[in-house]
Amino acid sequence: MNKLIKNIPNFITSLNLGAGCLALIAASKGIGEFWGLLGFQWAFIFMAMGALADFLDGFAARLLKAYSDLGKELDSLCDLVTFGVAPALTLFFLMQDIGVDRWLSWTTLLIPLCAAFRLARFNLDTRQTTTFIGLPVPANAIFWVGYAALMWQGVQFLSIWYVFLCFLVVECWLMNSEIPMYSLKFKNFGIKENLPRYLLALAAGLFCFTLGVGGLFWLILFYVLLSIAYRPKSRVEG
Repeated sequence: MNKLIKNIPNFITSLNLGAGCLALIAASKGIGEFWGLLGFQWAFIFMAMGALADFLDGFAARLLKAYSDLGKELDSLCDLVTFGVAPALTLFFLMQDIGVDRWLSWTTLLIPLCAAFRLARFNLDTRQTTTFIGLPVPANAIFWVGYAALMWQGVQFLSIWYVFLCFLVVECWLMNSEIPMYSLKFKNFGIKENLPRYLLALAAGLFCFTLGVGGLFWLILFYVLLSIAYRPKSRVEG
């Protein structure tokens, strides 16, 4: 029974992978109808389900004190599919379907490549216990979900090749940069210690309420700027 309990977080992690695989299937449908919605819209939903599982597995591990090296590696493998490959292919098929230069859509493959390096480095970096160093892979996925939504909504400048490449290069660099980024983990609920986290929560509500899914694009930009402006102090031990 003890062994079964210790594997509960790993089971939840596997749900993240399942959601990522479903996101890949949905993404391949592009703007075609799929289960009553467009394919890329289902991809968004499945990635959100993966994000929920990604949060819950860590919560379960802390609650059950069921930490393991296996769980750490499994988590990164699942994150690569759900938050690396899935957003890249969602963009790839969407860009091809809406008439963006076909060569440009192939550059989205840089996203999972840089995400893989990010996740591998994260597993070896003992400094990232209370804050992140570099943009977390789930945050990168959220950014591209918002980007794809705005492209579908007809925000033309995001489809210009040099604008897209600029965002692509910066995002991929941010994942592997040394810039400290805030974790959303609360040690307490004090305003002074958690002001950036509260600001981020407020921004999430405002952006998503006013812009819908496309607001996620602006939310991650805000997150990056907030982390730079209010540089995390507890950068980690070591």
